[in-house]
Amino acid sequence: MTRTTPPRPLDAEALFPELAAYRGTTTRLHPRPGSPDVSDSSVGGPLLWPTDEPWPVCTEPHGRGLGRRPADIHLERQVLASAWARNPDSGPTDAERQLLAELRREHRSAELAENAPLPMIGVAQLYRRDIADLPAGPDGCDLLQVFWCPFDRHRPTGYSMSLQLIWRRSWEVAEALTAPPQPQIVGSDGYVAEPCVLHPEQVGTYPFAGLLPDDLRDRIYAWEEAEEARAEEDDDAPMPPCYQYDLSIPPGWRVGGFASWHLTDPAPMDCRTCATPMELLLTIDSSEWDGGSRSWMPQEENREAHTFLTARPTEVTVGRAGELNIFLCPTDPRHPNRWSIQ
Repeated sequence: MTRTTPPRPLDAEALFPELAAYRGTTTRLHPRPGSPDVSDSSVGGPLLWPTDEPWPVCTEPHGRGLGRRPADIHLERQVLASAWARNPDSGPTDAERQLLAELRREHRSAELAENAPLPMIGVAQLYRRDIADLPAGPDGCDLLQVFWCPFDRHRPTGYSMSLQLIWRRSWEVAEALTAPPQPQIVGSDGYVAEPCVLHPEQVGTYPFAGLLPDDLRDRIYAWEEAEEARAEEDDDAPMPPCYQYDLSIPPGWRVGGFASWHLTDPAPMDCRTCATPMELLLTIDSSEWDGGSRSWMPQEENREAHTFLTARPTEVTVGRAGELNIFLCPTDPRHPNRWSIQ
């Protein structure tokens, strides 16, 4: 089933004609639970990986001896989804609660040394044929594969994630790996994605307000404040649309467009190899929409049946339920990527 973004509550360019010069596009991926195969663009699905190529591993020293089993995480989600669908009032039965308590136990992997090769998790793969805003990879690569380590505590801060992007030419894979290595345990449930098929949709987008020229940004802020003041005068009036959450940057998993900087001030994202300003490649979001961005909920969704779980089809959690923005060097995609969590 396709997913269609509703028209915006207001025409941003009618309000601020100067925005036309900054208009861009982004491809919303609209991941939804399904059964993708290696030939599909997907989140949490099987990857087109050659049998003769080593699987990505993390060898950085970090705590990795205690965590949850991925199979237990998947089963816990299935039990909860079934229980709440069966009875929205009471949820799991006593027997299911006992099972859930067992599934939530952490397990120890004593044989996994601090720097032993730890299989990374294949988070997503994206074929350029499916996604309008996916840039061309190096040397004609048409497939982007995204991996991350299932534990935090990387880099000097000891609190960072480890991310790896791999570009490939899909037609060169003669035989695909059917049983890739998997970590025995993971440090966070949020690193384990549920298999999802994608329903790509290209939509219009505008930059984060803080990156617009000062005069335009200030007029947008003044308009928002005036709209909020008018709404406060009427207790029955709905919250008015705002630039950040309704008119500019859509929530959810998406490719291309502009990054949101709602958690921190905008930071320069220049390539550390050639100093070229980098462009947003991919946003990995903890939810497809939330209370502040419901206007982006696709028209095909059942708004009456909407729950927090339906807005989190991938079950991925970034940071404290935030979003991961991955940036790419437009001069050479082989240059190391950069990223920011918002």
